[in-house]
Amino acid sequence: MPLPAPIRTYFTAQAPQEGAALAAAFAPEATVEDEGARHHGPEAIRQWWLAAKAKYRHSAEPLEMVEEDGKTVVRARVSGDFPGSPVVLRFRFGLTGDRIRDLRIGG
Repeated sequence: MPLPAPIRTYFTAQAPQEGAALAAAFAPEATVEDEGARHHGPEAIRQWWLAAKAKYRHSAEPLEMVEEDGKTVVRARVSGDFPGSPVVLRFRFGLTGDRIRDLRIGG
């Protein structure tokens, strides 16, 4: 399953050393919604990602990708230090050019 480049970066970036590469995959106006919170802009998204990686020490393995309502939806198996691990979550990406415009993570 060939993922678009910014989505591939999202799933393969290693924390903390690739935080800048992860942030660069997001558009300046990007938002991420996860665990009931919204993060705006690449720097805030980088900080959220680093904190989540430190807290949960998780990884995500993409399982399938589909297009739905103009979004790229990736189902991924997420494993880490949290109750119920592993779980399959849906990552709904909105893309603009070669960057991620928005991302919503949920079950």
